[in-house]
Amino acid sequence: MNNLDILGLSMRNLLRRKTRSILAVTGVIIGICAIIATLSIGFGLQESFRASLEQWGNLHLVTVYPTSGGGGGYAVVGGGSGPQDKKNVKLDEKALNAMEKINGVSGVSPREDTYLTFGIGKYIASISVIGVRPDMIEKFNYEVQEGRNLHAGDKNVLVFGNQTPGTFYNPRKSWGSSYSGKPVVDVITDKIVVTADWNYGQPQRNLPTDANKVVYKEYTFKGVGILANAENYETAYNVYIPIDVVRKINEDKAKAEKQRYDKTSGYRQAMVFVDNIEDVKRVSDTIREMGFQTSSMNDALETMQNQARMIQMILGGIGAISLLVAALGITNTMIMSIYERTKEIGVMKVIGANLPDIRKLFLVEAAIIGFVGGLAGIGLSYLLSLLMNTALLPALSSILNSGGGEVTRISIIPLWLPLAALGFSTAIGVLSGYSPARRAMNMSALESLRNE
Repeated sequence: MNNLDILGLSMRNLLRRKTRSILAVTGVIIGICAIIATLSIGFGLQESFRASLEQWGNLHLVTVYPTSGGGGGYAVVGGGSGPQDKKNVKLDEKALNAMEKINGVSGVSPREDTYLTFGIGKYIASISVIGVRPDMIEKFNYEVQEGRNLHAGDKNVLVFGNQTPGTFYNPRKSWGSSYSGKPVVDVITDKIVVTADWNYGQPQRNLPTDANKVVYKEYTFKGVGILANAENYETAYNVYIPIDVVRKINEDKAKAEKQRYDKTSGYRQAMVFVDNIEDVKRVSDTIREMGFQTSSMNDALETMQNQARMIQMILGGIGAISLLVAALGITNTMIMSIYERTKEIGVMKVIGANLPDIRKLFLVEAAIIGFVGGLAGIGLSYLLSLLMNTALLPALSSILNSGGGEVTRISIIPLWLPLAALGFSTAIGVLSGYSPARRAMNMSALESLRNE
């Protein structure tokens, strides 16, 4: 018999016992649907976690810190650097250059944070300030919606996060009437006063006496751009200034407050941009081996994805049990088929049918059950996935979402999953039918005819 003959005979044999064949196929449908549906929920959780974390920070960025004793800034009373060793190194230009050479890194910038008061006419705002290298800010994918970004050589210029213009208010009015969240000033201007004095622009009441008053310097800045509305909140409420200018402001602030500002022992932070999210962990590990501390949103993402994978394994195991029951059903169907067709098997052997063809006949029947069940199970899985992502989305999102962000999809079925499920269900059918097929092949022809 050729393969087409075997395929046609197998189909006719399955259709001859429709009820039993349908029940066997139904078991496979339930098993495959359960596996795909549960795995798709796990993929949906992973995507939900990623989307939630992307709202709070850039998954491509790794923040680097020196170990104790490294990093410039305000001196800590009673602090000490301790002995220098390979785990207590300085975050300086040499270290930054080494990080820039790590495979997968496209940009490195030192970072210095502070909190300053901004004045535009009668309006003021206290905003978080981040100092970075101007030539690196575009490499971090910080796009502008108005004006331009920081450029190499910039000094007293700044770029606003897209939410910061709305924080300016008139201090001579009550807070509720002056602060609406909507911009009341044009921040792209060359008339911005920047100072470390929190009392700048405030009405002259409850201020320190002249004896205790700290005189802070005031600087004139030019606003050159507003960052685009990014997918995360990392840039929205900050102002970006060249790092050398921020360090000078912090140094002047320390002098005014009669504190010591140390800028000789390196930077306090650095930002490393990694092109591929998949490389973030490797880059972080490499930087830690250099003796620095690192943190990134990817660390939290990895922990949350591990939780999602654990949920996937538990739910997938439940689906696997369903598929195991289906496999037993296929085996039972094939064994019953052999008992009912002993005469047919005996006749096939008497007229000279090859033993491998007899085995192949029963294996093909089992494979058809697995294939058809897998195909129908995939279709049912897509229907269930659509239902979870539409009608059941409000109820399921409140149960499954632990990332805090908006959930748009509960179930995600990647392209490879149904293809793998179809191959798996077919393989399960073949494996389930292997033992009955060998039994049919080894059955004695004379014994089969005598029993019949």
